[in-house]
Amino acid sequence: MAYYKGLSLDGKKALVFGGTSGLGKSIALGLAEAGADVVPVSRRAEGVAKTAAEIRALGRNTIELTADVTRREDVQRVADAVVKEMKRIDILVNSAGMTKRIPSLECSDEDWDRILSVNVKGTWLACQIVGRVMREQQYGRIINIASIGSFQSLHEAAPYCASKGAVAMLTKALGAEWTKYTIAVNAIGPGVFETPLNTKLINEPARKRSILSHTPMQRFGTLEEIRGAAVFLASDAAGFVTGQCLHVNGGPYLA
Repeated sequence: MAYYKGLSLDGKKALVFGGTSGLGKSIALGLAEAGADVVPVSRRAEGVAKTAAEIRALGRNTIELTADVTRREDVQRVADAVVKEMKRIDILVNSAGMTKRIPSLECSDEDWDRILSVNVKGTWLACQIVGRVMREQQYGRIINIASIGSFQSLHEAAPYCASKGAVAMLTKALGAEWTKYTIAVNAIGPGVFETPLNTKLINEPARKRSILSHTPMQRFGTLEEIRGAAVFLASDAAGFVTGQCLHVNGGPYLA
């Protein structure tokens, strides 16, 4: 099948945190389909093993690693292992994340700290640790996962919105700062995508009507529809793109 050669990821080495479920897994498989060797990482070994098998079935190389992205030593161990095995890290995707619907006046310190730790600290640690590898290479593509909640309020999700707003601004700051190392840092801003974990919730009639009333395309996204954006941002076709958030959300207006 013919395609624009600038979108090929042949020979690239990719590391995907949160790469064994939902959007992260879809992105990991999309990068592999585009030609990259991909290392999907999460906290659970069984998820890593399953996704690694799917990557190998696509004819790509991988290694099986687990990590808690809130622990610097875990992220460093993963980066060191990938460099040892694959010699470099060309692409980093930060898809590990969490949320919890809770009224703000009832939000505990534990809820706040956990959401901010996973979504912001985890993204920061991976960017910094893998960014050092990319600086030595003088090349890299970093893709963070932002959200509609980075730019507008979501009902009873203040900690999540705060964390994703931070991810969007971190992306802008690093994207501008790291151009001197030929590292591009961008984000994807997903809308509502149907995943095995949220299917029941988002299809609850009242919630579904509310979501679709703010979505001009009048449907949820499918997991496959996130892959093209990730492949583009990871590829040489995006060589003049940095510090941006590419919205893949069915068209909502973002103030």
